Amino acid sequence: MQQRFAILISAASLVITAACSQSDTGITTAVKTKMAADDTVKASEINVDTHNHVVTLNGTVGSQAEKERAALIARDTNGVTAVVDDIIVGPVPAATAGEKVEDKAYDTKEKVEDAAHDAKVKTEDAAHDAKVATENAADKTGEVITDAAITSAVKTKFLADSDVSGLKIDVDTSNGVVTLNGTVKSKAEMDKAMAIARDSKGVKRVVSHLKVG
Repeated sequence: MQQRFAILISAASLVITAACSQSDTGITTAVKTKMAADDTVKASEINVDTHNHVVTLNGTVGSQAEKERAALIARDTNGVTAVVDDIIVGPVPAATAGEKVEDKAYDTKEKVEDAAHDAKVKTEDAAHDAKVATENAADKTGEVITDAAITSAVKTKFLADSDVSGLKIDVDTSNGVVTLNGTVKSKAEMDKAMAIARDSKGVKRVVSHLKVG
């Protein structure tokens, strides 16, 4: 009988020791954590305070089921000796609804700013591409072949053609007008020389002073 009594005392001491080992802060944290993980309880609307292992709950919830569930969670938490339930069942505080509206407005603002930024980047890219295209077109349109370049091109073609005596024909260019001087072997060589000069890039007209001899 005494041995059994001693075992009961020992077991009771372990329970008391376990309860006391949990601090008030630890109990509060544990209760809040369990509420946050529970689908029924809106933990953000319930305040938890612990003093000497007695948990006090207050705040406003939307239903009786939430109120009862919160109290049950607190009672089942390790170290809790009692629960004072001051939770009120009623409408959700207006501040919470206001916060939701503000969050929605913030999200909308971010989306608008992102869209505006994307549009700005696309506009700048398009403007840059248009500028590059315009500059390239201007370069092509405004490309001018100098008289010296025309003279050089015509002489090079003469020397490369076996039907023309390139070394005997002088080439002079002024404002795109090519003048040929010299002696050729035949009328066919004269015509060929004039055709080569006419077909050269930048040539406006060909004046021939060539003589057959």
